[in-house]
Amino acid sequence: MTETDAPRQADLFASMQRAGRILFAATALLVAACQSIVPKGPGPVQTGPTQTGPDVTEGLPTDTLRHRVALLVPMSGPNAGVGQSIANATTLALLDTKADKVRITTYDTGTGAAAAANKALADGNKLILGPLLAEDARIVGPIAARANVPVISFSNDTSVAGNGVYIMGYNPNQSIERVVEFAKGKGLSHFAALVPKGVYGERAGTALLRAVEGAGGTVVSMQTFDRSAASITAAVRKLQASSSYDALLIADSGRVAMQVAPIVRKNGGGTARLLGTELWNTDSGLASSPVLRGAWFASVSDGLYGQLATKYRARYGNAPFRLSALGYDSVLLTVRIARDWKPGTTFPAARLRDAGGFAGIDGAFRFGRDGIAERALEVSEIGAGAFTVVAPAPRAFAE
Repeated sequence: MTETDAPRQADLFASMQRAGRILFAATALLVAACQSIVPKGPGPVQTGPTQTGPDVTEGLPTDTLRHRVALLVPMSGPNAGVGQSIANATTLALLDTKADKVRITTYDTGTGAAAAANKALADGNKLILGPLLAEDARIVGPIAARANVPVISFSNDTSVAGNGVYIMGYNPNQSIERVVEFAKGKGLSHFAALVPKGVYGERAGTALLRAVEGAGGTVVSMQTFDRSAASITAAVRKLQASSSYDALLIADSGRVAMQVAPIVRKNGGGTARLLGTELWNTDSGLASSPVLRGAWFASVSDGLYGQLATKYRARYGNAPFRLSALGYDSVLLTVRIARDWKPGTTFPAARLRDAGGFAGIDGAFRFGRDGIAERALEVSEIGAGAFTVVAPAPRAFAE
């Protein structure tokens, strides 16, 4: 368990502030989710500090002036790199906002989500940020609900939302809906899809069917594959029977898309517009693939995230995971609501459902009554060496 609050960190960060502090244009505010979202392996090499704050002794000191907020992320185990990156980003958010009324304590879900949640509640925390994985959110949610403590999870598994659990992760359903709507607006009407076998693929396929129906288009074919070369080739050849498609969704990572696209071009999809999901946003290597030029995908904006990543590298000596923005924005959201939240009292969860939404590093978002974060997404086109935004994200939500 590690603890972070702005007053204790301010002196450590003073030299960086004098060197040029980056101000983010975030005022009101802001994964298992599917395993394809959470990076595998140790991730970026940690060459900087590994703690989000100073070491503390067992238990928390009595403090009636600050809000106690728990951060539940994996600090050990296979996803420790992601958890540390999120924790570091929460520290940066506290420093940037000079939030002297918020104390964030980190609890390791890598050694057990239930134990982490129970310890956080016993320590008097009134809000839980995290956990990262949907399986952990399912465990933490009921425990927190009994104590009337809201949970803002970083998962994107919508099945976990509700009963006091809010899902903040990047939702593939929304990215598919956005890119389909954009494609339909550009005159494309016959859609096909290649989706991987598994939970992510099933949800992506369902999202496409609904999005195309809502846009007034037609799904002419949808094929599944298991990511092997033979399976991909077989799935693409099955699409040839429906060669009337003018748009093809490849609902997988950028790495897989680079494998699939050449096969598509040689087997009936030579002129089809390729579409991707939010997973493509994290793979800049797509811009080096000539066969993917002209493809569209929808995701959160990277404009402000680039500034966060620069600041993160300066402080910690390594690159953050893209999911670190969720940790940063969850703190911005907390600080915003904390202005009118009396320390020691129940967190005003109703404030999370503000219809006007919030703004953060990842752009505008708002929680619906179902507890799922609706995000304003942009559409990007893959060009020669770079992504170009062809449809900016809305700055606010229509009522």
